[in-house]
Amino acid sequence: MKATELLKKQHREVKGLFRQVKKASDARGRRAGMEEIASKLEAHMRIEEQIFYPAVQEIGTKKAEELVPEAYEEHHVAQLVLKELPQVDPKDERFEAKMTVLEELIEHHVEEEEKEMFKLAEKLGDDRLSELAEEMQGAMGAEGGRASGGSTMRAAAGGRR
Repeated sequence: MKATELLKKQHREVKGLFRQVKKASDARGRRAGMEEIASKLEAHMRIEEQIFYPAVQEIGTKKAEELVPEAYEEHHVAQLVLKELPQVDPKDERFEAKMTVLEELIEHHVEEEEKEMFKLAEKLGDDRLSELAEEMQGAMGAEGGRASGGSTMRAAAGGRR
């Protein structure tokens, strides 16, 4: 599996979790869903920032110099929202509003990443992308996460929408 395939798989998983949170009928379900989203996003952002983005940055093109810093900033904004969510009651309308903002931030980030950064990452070649995927999976496994997510962000984030 290539790094870009692993990251796409994680993107789809989080998108599905957002759908589940929207369908949750009670505050407990919304809180649990938000915690799971937070966990997955934290693990995902960590491996992107520590492994994938530095590799893309090494490509050394102007496009890489534009995309990578922007991706870090998008992660930062998502982390700000994730940090606030645990303090908001899932019954409060602000919870749904913050979850909507988070979902929209993530959708924008994913779209840009998959359309632009992943295309650029292909310049690394299949072998290097496969190595990166193995490194990312290993990093997630070493921290008690799964190949498709982790658990640190769950603690950082709180409940469902």
